[in-house]
Amino acid sequence: MATTSHHKILIVGGGAAGITVAASLRRHGPPGLDIAIVEPSETHYYQPAFTLVGAGAYDLARTRRKTQSLIPAGVTWIRDSARGFEPERNSIALASGDTVTYDYLVVCPGVKLDWGKIAGLAEALGHDGVCSNYSPDHVEYTYACIRALKPGSKAVFTQPPLPFKCPGAPQKIVYLTADYLKRNGLRPGVELRYFVHAPVIFGVPFFARALLKVAANHGVDVNFQHNLVAIDARAKTATFEIVGGQGEKIDVAYDMLHVSPPQSPPDEIKASPLVNAAGWVEVNQNSMQHVRYPNVFGLGDACSTPNSKTAAAVRKQAPVVVRNILKAMKGEAADAGYDGYASCPLTTANGKAIIAEFVYGGKVTPTIPFVDPGKESSLGWWIKTTGLPILYWDYMLKGYEAFPGHNTAFKEPEAGTK
Repeated sequence: MATTSHHKILIVGGGAAGITVAASLRRHGPPGLDIAIVEPSETHYYQPAFTLVGAGAYDLARTRRKTQSLIPAGVTWIRDSARGFEPERNSIALASGDTVTYDYLVVCPGVKLDWGKIAGLAEALGHDGVCSNYSPDHVEYTYACIRALKPGSKAVFTQPPLPFKCPGAPQKIVYLTADYLKRNGLRPGVELRYFVHAPVIFGVPFFARALLKVAANHGVDVNFQHNLVAIDARAKTATFEIVGGQGEKIDVAYDMLHVSPPQSPPDEIKASPLVNAAGWVEVNQNSMQHVRYPNVFGLGDACSTPNSKTAAAVRKQAPVVVRNILKAMKGEAADAGYDGYASCPLTTANGKAIIAEFVYGGKVTPTIPFVDPGKESSLGWWIKTTGLPILYWDYMLKGYEAFPGHNTAFKEPEAGTK
């Protein structure tokens, strides 16, 4: 029998964003604050490490924890999915048929991986050389595909249309594959091709210049404005459409095909009154407050902010959401505290990474003053493989907020001076 319950604060999504907001509200909000999280999955993954898992540099088991172990004490876990939103009535419908009402709503369900948008991908994934680091079910197969490469093999990697989570991920595995081949004496005999939907290798010019050099040093053939539209697993060919052309398509042979899938908001979000024309939860890009419903807030991958969709962005968005919910509870105006910060630790080889940090407008804003933000370093690798997982599990998901500020006064060297 369907039931109706009410919570002061209702959070839809128990991933990185939802857990962080709940933990921060428990830590910084009034004692006994009534909070509930709607989340169907019993398993939580540290997704930023999937690239490392796919390269054989990290154990998948270390990315996985029980959701129950991460729900903050005193927070109600509703093990269900949101299926309908009625913000005019402060209500959501659940897949079970139950209804939950709220005083304040936080929407952070993440994004959907649209495997079906590429013909033949769903059927091909996970065997015969077709792999993807975006799926915990298939990420370990990526490393199996890398190990299977031999002289004469053709390895193809793809980047989908923006927006998608972790925009550096599609190319990070390219460089880690190249490095694996080099260390095993196989690099000259294996063809590595990277097909990018965009006209640039990375959206921030400062880091794009550095990454073009990395790709060139690894001997990667980079092809811009190519969009993967179909896979013929039997023939082992990938079909790409030329972006901005007259519908021209090319077929590319592969032995290994790493696919970064197209991504979009979950269907229940796109069908709700909360979204903009493109289907993303429509929030103010600085306050994270909904533009039409003042008691609704959004953060993470499903919201409309024009920043890179990363866990680092969530870490900076969550304190703003929490602060503004507490302000709203007091009748105070929202604080425009989020500047678009995101970070992409770009693994360029096993043992090296570039820590790309930036805010709205592509402005570079590094956190560590003594590290050149445009260069590969072993410290960057340590941050990616050791520092950030600790920060995620033991700091961010526990609701701690204090962190060194990113340098918004950083001056980029002029192009061609480095």
